[in-house]
Amino acid sequence: MQMNRKQSVNIITLFLVLVAGFTAASILAPKRTFSETENRTLLTLPVPDVESVLSGKFGERYEAYLADQFPGRDGWIALKTGAERAALRQDAKGVYFADDDYLIETHEGVFDVPQAQASATHLSAFCRALTSQEDAPNLSVMVVPNAVDILADKLPPFAAPFDEEEYLKTIQGLLPEGVWFDAGSVLRREAEAGRQIYYRTDHHWTTGAAFAVFREWARSRGLGEFAEADYNITQVSDTFTGTIAAKVAQTSVHDAIEIYEAKDASPIRVRVNETGEETDTIYVPDKLETRDQYAVYFGGNNAIVETRVLHREPKERRLLILKDSYAHCFAPFTFSCFDQVDLVDLRYFNRPLKELMEEKDYTDILVLYNAAGFAEDVSLAKLTGGA
Repeated sequence: MQMNRKQSVNIITLFLVLVAGFTAASILAPKRTFSETENRTLLTLPVPDVESVLSGKFGERYEAYLADQFPGRDGWIALKTGAERAALRQDAKGVYFADDDYLIETHEGVFDVPQAQASATHLSAFCRALTSQEDAPNLSVMVVPNAVDILADKLPPFAAPFDEEEYLKTIQGLLPEGVWFDAGSVLRREAEAGRQIYYRTDHHWTTGAAFAVFREWARSRGLGEFAEADYNITQVSDTFTGTIAAKVAQTSVHDAIEIYEAKDASPIRVRVNETGEETDTIYVPDKLETRDQYAVYFGGNNAIVETRVLHREPKERRLLILKDSYAHCFAPFTFSCFDQVDLVDLRYFNRPLKELMEEKDYTDILVLYNAAGFAEDVSLAKLTGGA
């Protein structure tokens, strides 16, 4: 009996020491503002007020803050994922462990919520208002399916992803006739031919996939015929591990990043975020030395990027791309077709969109998002003048 009591005391003492140790470490450890591994901003200590305390929001925010600032967070995530894989778990943290070393986001609960419908409604209103104008610009909408849809054959047995196709059909049905471009059919054909369509560790499509879609889109819009032989293709990295790998702290698999540069490319002038500073390239090689290697395109997300293409023979067409980061590896292909290509990310763009469109008098507008990003993007309200 005495021995059992002593063991209990030792266990309780060890537990209290561990709790006290982790508490002290949480208080004394330097607070991080950004996670290189997860490529996101970490939460800072929330400030309580009467309303947030009474509503319970302060407690939720404080709990999330502690999770973000937990000592050794990255190591614990890796340990947890390793244990789940050893237990033959098929998914963790909203990520499927798929065939051929693919990490594929489940996107559970993304497409069947009010925000997803709101995004589609805002886009519909924008497109219908635009196409009703006299001398309306040429309008295209491309909402690109995610890997969980196109690469369904690689998912674990009994995986039950939400059918993105139903959501995409909903969007298409809300749009004026002729503006929708079906990127999914192109991607399925490329995947069946054995092409790598998505990165294995990241949520983006590959540059090769973006080119395949661009080629069909340009043909459908009468912009010309293009082939891979028209480009110099350079692998700029073979050590890329993306945002999905970061979610589950997996670093053993790497992806390659390729860039396509047209052999007959015209000079360009690029201005980012209306700062007035100009460069002659969209590529930022220094980003290849960071965790976020995909930011080699345009340096990452920006409110607006303005690109002037100095063709010997002007095309007399100007393109506005309303987009998320899926457009970053797609946009360079459009330089062959337009004299001006501007990219606007509504998440960061705070000018009235109508004002910009009137100022630049675009001849063409392309809306380009990935499906999950589109469904979740509250900033699409800006299409119709919302906040």
